[in-house]
Amino acid sequence: MRILHVAAELFPLLKTGGLADVAGALPLALAPLGVDVRVLLPAFPAIRAGVSIEGEVATFAAPMGAGKLLFGRTADGVAVYLIDAPAYYDRPGNPYHDAEQRGYGDNHLRFALLGWVAAQLAQGMDAYWSPVVVHAHDWHAALAPAYLAASGRPAKSVITVHNLAYQGVFGRECFDALGLPPSFFDREGVEFHGNVSFLKAGLFYADHITTVSPSYAREITTAEQGCGLEGLLQARRSQLSGILNGVDEAVWNPASDDLLPATYSADKMTGKGKCKAALQHELGLDVQDAKPLFVVVSRLTDQKGLPLLLEVLPELLARGGQFALLGSGDAWLEEAFRQLAHQHPRQLAVKLGYDEAFSHRLIAAGDVIMVPSRFEPCGLTQLYGLKYGTLPLVRRVGGLADTVSDCSLENLADDCATGFVFRDLDVPDCLAAVRRTFALWERTREWKNVRKRAMLQSVGWQESASHYVTLYQQLMTA
Repeated sequence: MRILHVAAELFPLLKTGGLADVAGALPLALAPLGVDVRVLLPAFPAIRAGVSIEGEVATFAAPMGAGKLLFGRTADGVAVYLIDAPAYYDRPGNPYHDAEQRGYGDNHLRFALLGWVAAQLAQGMDAYWSPVVVHAHDWHAALAPAYLAASGRPAKSVITVHNLAYQGVFGRECFDALGLPPSFFDREGVEFHGNVSFLKAGLFYADHITTVSPSYAREITTAEQGCGLEGLLQARRSQLSGILNGVDEAVWNPASDDLLPATYSADKMTGKGKCKAALQHELGLDVQDAKPLFVVVSRLTDQKGLPLLLEVLPELLARGGQFALLGSGDAWLEEAFRQLAHQHPRQLAVKLGYDEAFSHRLIAAGDVIMVPSRFEPCGLTQLYGLKYGTLPLVRRVGGLADTVSDCSLENLADDCATGFVFRDLDVPDCLAAVRRTFALWERTREWKNVRKRAMLQSVGWQESASHYVTLYQQLMTA
């Protein structure tokens, strides 16, 4: 079974969000299940630097420009194709926007080329390997199903929506440069309110649509979370399913994580206390274990519910809790958290930006990881929290609802509680979850039981990879 994954990022080579984690881990999880999987990527500098190039597959002249297709492998052994088109991809910094956070003016061409090459591979661009299923990830790769449809569907196609809010919408004038049939610019096609929508194209033309959690698959068919595409998603409900993301346990495992000052496991927890003390010392917080340390690893945006935390933090701190945050995003949120850190230097610390090694230390050190999202397709940080015994405090939405069980009295009695869940995106409901956290913290034995139960949850990729294999098999026999 030959499967081509198409994405713009791949951990550990290039990461701006959870998409890279999935693109890096899922192929590795599929390989033991008998899947011959390869990944198609733009040759961004960081990606090319991390790939051992084995040869040139082909040269091409696409509607949007010429280039070469290279083949190589990552240090993990993942087989990858790289689109070598320096005019589009050889740029420093973020792959999507410039230093002023403006999307590159030719993004429609840069990522159309990604989808075009995917379809060409399905038509024999590599004389020795062609996919039976092309699996596109998010809007960057979403034209792949459209190009496949335009060429007679030489392979089946899947598109995975990691976040419906990002759709790759460009002006009508961009369509002519994409090389798609004129008839594709239609309401029954890529047209979206007079513009071109890459994501809509993928949702319309793919043989199957997946999202990264069952709850999110249901939520995006509603007006509240459908981002204007709920009608199309409702119409395609029978070709829409949710498969939870997993954790790459070779990277995220407290028993073997060499980024931590001390390792630990569900049966030997001493190292977690050492991680907490080391982080408190590193950040200038009071080094103590009498009160819980709450942590956040997140983009600082409204979607992630961070404005709500600003309103909740005063009571959290008044109860003696500590708080540490790693992230970047909206300038006003960065400044608000920075001001709080200045006002409470022994209780609250903020590190702006992103640091992969620090994120491991922070999650290992924390007692609670907060994910109060407005919407959350799957979420990975709560899964990392479960794995590291850092109990998630989350809003009941999307993948958060699918992966965390609240420490209610009934769940504690049934031995299934793994964290703290609140429903409404408001201060009273979130504060109620914070108060439950402090209440459980005071009951040391129960806290340890819940923590161990959380750490024993199955959050790896094995089960999810099996679901993908079943989907691929169904598509191939349809």
